[in-house]
Amino acid sequence: MTRELDALVRIYGKPTCIVSDNGTEFTSRAILKWAEQNDVAWRYIDPGKPQQNAFIESFNGSLRDELLNEEIFDTLDDARRKVALWRYDYNAVRPHSSLGNLTPLEARRTLAPHEGSATGALAMKPPTDYQSQTGRLSL
Repeated sequence: MTRELDALVRIYGKPTCIVSDNGTEFTSRAILKWAEQNDVAWRYIDPGKPQQNAFIESFNGSLRDELLNEEIFDTLDDARRKVALWRYDYNAVRPHSSLGNLTPLEARRTLAPHEGSATGALAMKPPTDYQSQTGRLSL
């Protein structure tokens, strides 16, 4: 988990604070040590209060409703492929009303680059030959 956090910091810069639930993966000594060593505040939502972390709860609901409840994964490679396609659709193709009907990728690009960001590290716009009646990738 700390390797992934290091990679995210290299791409997007260091956050001042990370908010998470109280899952065991977020309460380990390694995570807390990483946060301390990187001078990143780590805050936990109150138990039983998912609305305190509404953005991730909304994402989790979309992932569950649009992918996990709809697909059967035959192999680990099949799961990786389907998750990658869904993630691309979610981030680069489908507009989100909470972002003013921009995709997350478009919304991210409207922000001024900040120190420590890796310009151009994000995915490119969908190809011009992208075809779908629903505006979503088919898995």
